[in-house]
Amino acid sequence: MNWYLEVLKKYVVFTGRARRREHWMFLLFNIIAVIVVVVVDLAIGTFPLLYPIYFLAVLLPHLGVTVRRLHDTGRSGWTVLLGLIPLVGAVILIAFLATEGERNDNAYGPSPKPATAY
Repeated sequence: MNWYLEVLKKYVVFTGRARRREHWMFLLFNIIAVIVVVVVDLAIGTFPLLYPIYFLAVLLPHLGVTVRRLHDTGRSGWTVLLGLIPLVGAVILIAFLATEGERNDNAYGPSPKPATAY
């Protein structure tokens, strides 16, 4: 849960770097939150009202953590636009997001991973 809240605290921060764990844990908690929001939305009979509101609320934090994750691998944040290419783009983007970040400082800042973790 802490990973989710940390990303929300950096609401529209597109600079710096993010570890794999930060990105994937945010994505996991986001998926769980979407399921809860949809169930609540269906239970109170307002579907689709709450889900689009939640989606818009977390769109920029999700984009921010994805850009920071790409920065950690040494890629530009504009690489996120690969996701717009049907099927192939999403697979390539997932591969980029899953690769290990650069160990040393790069053009986007110092490594977010402690030196002892390597």
